[in-house]
Amino acid sequence: MRRITQPSFLPVSPDEIRSLGWGGLDVLLVSGDAYVDHPAFAMALLGRWLVEHGLRTAVLPQPPWTGEEALESLRAFPRPRLFAGIGAGAVDSMLAHYTAFRRKRHDDAYTPGGKSGARPNRASLIYAGLLRRAFPGLPIILGGLEASLRRVSHYDFWSDSLRQSILSDSKADLLLCGMAEYSLLRAAGIAGSSTQETANCPEDTPRAATRRKALSLAWAMLPGAVTLHSAEDMEKLLPCLPSAPIALHGHNEVRKNPALLLENTLELEKLTHQGQSFITQKTADYRTLLLAPPPPPLAAEEMDKLYALPYSRLPHPIYKDPVPAWEMIRTSITTHRGCGGGCSFCSLALHQGRRISSRSKASILAEAGRIAMGPVQGQKTPPWAGSISDVGGPSSNMWRARCSSPVSSRCRRNSCLHPAPCRHFIHKQKEAAALLDELAALPGLRHVRVSSGLRFDLAVSETEAMRAFAKDYAGGQLKIAPEHINDQVLELMRKPPRSVFEQFLRAFAAQNHAATPCKPGQLPGKKQYVILYLISAFPGCTLEHMRELADWLRGHGISPKQTQCFIPTPGTVATAMYHAGTDSAGRPIYVAKSDKERLRQHHILLKP
Repeated sequence: MRRITQPSFLPVSPDEIRSLGWGGLDVLLVSGDAYVDHPAFAMALLGRWLVEHGLRTAVLPQPPWTGEEALESLRAFPRPRLFAGIGAGAVDSMLAHYTAFRRKRHDDAYTPGGKSGARPNRASLIYAGLLRRAFPGLPIILGGLEASLRRVSHYDFWSDSLRQSILSDSKADLLLCGMAEYSLLRAAGIAGSSTQETANCPEDTPRAATRRKALSLAWAMLPGAVTLHSAEDMEKLLPCLPSAPIALHGHNEVRKNPALLLENTLELEKLTHQGQSFITQKTADYRTLLLAPPPPPLAAEEMDKLYALPYSRLPHPIYKDPVPAWEMIRTSITTHRGCGGGCSFCSLALHQGRRISSRSKASILAEAGRIAMGPVQGQKTPPWAGSISDVGGPSSNMWRARCSSPVSSRCRRNSCLHPAPCRHFIHKQKEAAALLDELAALPGLRHVRVSSGLRFDLAVSETEAMRAFAKDYAGGQLKIAPEHINDQVLELMRKPPRSVFEQFLRAFAAQNHAATPCKPGQLPGKKQYVILYLISAFPGCTLEHMRELADWLRGHGISPKQTQCFIPTPGTVATAMYHAGTDSAGRPIYVAKSDKERLRQHHILLKP
């Protein structure tokens, strides 16, 4: 393996590539987000991972996408030897651009200055088209959240239509679902072994096309891979599979019958969590999508290596304006990936997986020490306030959680926590609280905060740990997500019932040792408040359900500040319920679909 010294920043221009003396490029990563060299930003993490393994990797963040300027910005780079990778950004590009009522957003937290318009709608498709024109015949790999959630036929809220796999629409060669560090390395190894025979035919000649077809067949077996094949190709692949693949309903079938989208979504969710079977789906032109089982979660040692890479933790110096998302997370620490919750509206488990990968305590403490040391000399950054802004992941109190079942790969549950926490789901709340104590004791740290929120149905099981989270590390406001209080709606969401939420609130108040009377909704002691995340217009939620929620909030003296009207994001069970008009068992439910209906529900919570 070629050894490459990690640069201060990954190169973002041809001049920076030349200044490193690389003499060429192996991989070009195109991103819909600004390039911030922080492990919370996917292109920084993947780019440094590839460089660590000897691949000369550059990042092209938020390139222009119209006119000759767009092609010139790409053609200025050396032609990548292996492939180009595309990530639309931290969120689906359509969600980044439009509100729940399809109104244009005026800001973008992942763009310098917070300005909207730095990435196109359906960014993965546009970037793929540009790369095909700039580098004919170059293999293209899609990844990230937008690609993962659109990997098979899906309902698209913004066009109110059923769209086929983004792999088919983009004409890319490979889609890698989920957290793909090792699959991406293996894809690079396979591509490297096939470059010699086509080194002198970079154009889209028959030889280059043959190479891309061969790569697609070889890549099909990678964990998390989605590839597209003709009937002839599938005949070659089927004998290589460990068992017969499970077929989803084809795109043309689903287009005629929305109920089949829900069946597909539930089946894909189950197979993704079990991680054992290959899956197929027929596209609109009757080719076959082949989905490989997802990659296994990284072990603690692998996570530690990934987060120990020499990130500067700063935006690239090309930016004059601050990147709002970086300002929010610059002193945050990711302790784990994955979520056992399985909420029907959440895309996280479909992307990161339900099994949790946790870093070691030593790795987390070491990162906190690096943050406390401050930036590299000469780098400009806001003054260090001595605070770690967040320690956590999808839910702060799931660090080191795991499944203890000997047959976890055959688990039929769609959630480790719904309808109640599974007895095999081992969660170590006291260890998580003790980690925070050790972080707080480090030299140079004045405050350690938990900003990513708690899973309250886990928190109530260990009151002493909850006290540490709530009293010492909430920073005055603890984020929790009941989403609603009507048990029918909560069941559709796969969230805990109201009784568990109310039990949490009582325990939370008791653990804060009231010294003086406090207002309803305020935690006693340090003036701690619970910040509630709520959803209106969820599939199955009626006006009466929203009035019930509003009355409950008023009765508890709580004024909601984090209320979101349900947005049907691609790939989730809740979105399939929205499209089909049924619950997951096929029973009809009320769905607020028009903006008028959705606004009526939303405004109920906004009334004083």
